[in-house]
Amino acid sequence: MYKVKVYVTLREGILDPQGAAINQSLVQLGYSEVQDVRAGKYLELLVEKADRDLDAFIREVCGRVLSNPVIEDYRYEIEECVAP
Repeated sequence: MYKVKVYVTLREGILDPQGAAINQSLVQLGYSEVQDVRAGKYLELLVEKADRDLDAFIREVCGRVLSNPVIEDYRYEIEECVAP
């Protein structure tokens, strides 16, 4: 069994209205040291060991389901774990 941590973020140059709203709120609350915020998604997948290549499987899932490859990038970490 594997735990896969997936981080999905907007590509550089893509407007991030959610990040801008968070940044504006931080400034209004007095946290002016924060210069920029980029919002994203964090997902955890619990994946059974399969006969196919795990990296290829995760790239396929991320590219087809978990992210929009036109405007988002993703990265992931895989760690072996004990089944729950």
